Amino acid sequence: MAEVRILKCSVCGAEYAPDAVQYTCPVCGEVGTLDVLFDYPALAAATDRDRLATSREPSMWRYRALLPLAPDAAVPPLTVGMTPLYDTPRLAADLGVRAAWVKDDGRNPTGSLKDRASALIVARAMQNGISTISTASTGNAAAALAGICASVGYTPIIFVPASAPEAKIAQLLVYGAQVVLVESNYDTAFDLCTQMCLEQGWYCRNTGMNPYTAEGKKTVSFEMAEQMAWQVPDVVVVTVGDGNIIAGVHKGFADLYRLGWIERIPRLIGVQAEGSSPLVQAWQQGTQAQDMLPVDAHTIADSISAGLPRDRSKALRAVRETHGAFVAVSDDEIIQAIPTLARLTGVFAEPAAAAAYSGAKHAVAQGFIRPDDRVALLLTGNGLKDVKRAQQSVSGGLRVQPSLEAIRRALNL
Repeated sequence: MAEVRILKCSVCGAEYAPDAVQYTCPVCGEVGTLDVLFDYPALAAATDRDRLATSREPSMWRYRALLPLAPDAAVPPLTVGMTPLYDTPRLAADLGVRAAWVKDDGRNPTGSLKDRASALIVARAMQNGISTISTASTGNAAAALAGICASVGYTPIIFVPASAPEAKIAQLLVYGAQVVLVESNYDTAFDLCTQMCLEQGWYCRNTGMNPYTAEGKKTVSFEMAEQMAWQVPDVVVVTVGDGNIIAGVHKGFADLYRLGWIERIPRLIGVQAEGSSPLVQAWQQGTQAQDMLPVDAHTIADSISAGLPRDRSKALRAVRETHGAFVAVSDDEIIQAIPTLARLTGVFAEPAAAAAYSGAKHAVAQGFIRPDDRVALLLTGNGLKDVKRAQQSVSGGLRVQPSLEAIRRALNL
């Protein structure tokens, strides 16, 4: 196993023993999200990259030696991870880059990348004898926790905005989660969930607040690197709400670099919706995470809607340290991206995932992605998560009378 050496604050740099603090930095408060750090020389000596090629484990647990989990700890039975990475030459031509890939994480059990974080959180909860887990979510993290918990017989307590897409709320209820519909926004649901967890002693899976969420999400970077024979892309495009996914992507590549498994870390392009873009503004203005103020978030891409991103410190660091960029895209562009991306790649993505395509277009236009770059788009959620928005993105269909002649006329044959 990857034995945790320290938990380190991403803001002030304070270091804590793994059992000295559970969530965020006691000095910096909620902005001080923690990095989980290992003894990398010892880990490098104990692990073998080439051995993965012969592994028959078709999930994120093939990287168990690089995860903070005891070797004999039970893990949830659902197959999370090892999602496909597709080479997409037509997307590359459309973007005007040398090569392009899409990582389809909508193929996870509950339809989003967030299954990765929930799988690790639930595994750690089982390892430590914890049975009550709670989270706040706009939908995907909640579904991920509900589904993973159902697979091991747990009943999580979920806080979601009442305005979350109906399909996502239905998914929680189908899994048997105890659902609290908050008549407010995500940020309020997050705060209420956090307060209840601290009051009741529940294990909080809240994004960023729990440092081990990024440890689960980093496995998507491990997979991309392995699927590309350890020749990582020049650029990875990631949509951003709370900032924990891009933080996890960065952590994954950084871990591999520290281990000597890859030669460099890709530039990271973070994509936000214009109506929920505090990180874009902070990056453009050189603002530090601790100085950011909340915005009134509004976007059709609910999965990346956050007024004050909870993992903002690590998200800004991910982009700044890799010499990447943040870009903002409009809701209209996000809607248009759903069918465009599907027709270029065959992957049906929800709005928050399809926004990666619009963001990549902006990044190319602004010179953040160059024509000779090899680019990967991380698609974080399945299009069936929000069919209503997909319906808004398309029109047409040929209504005909039930005869061959009518069909020929309609098809101009």
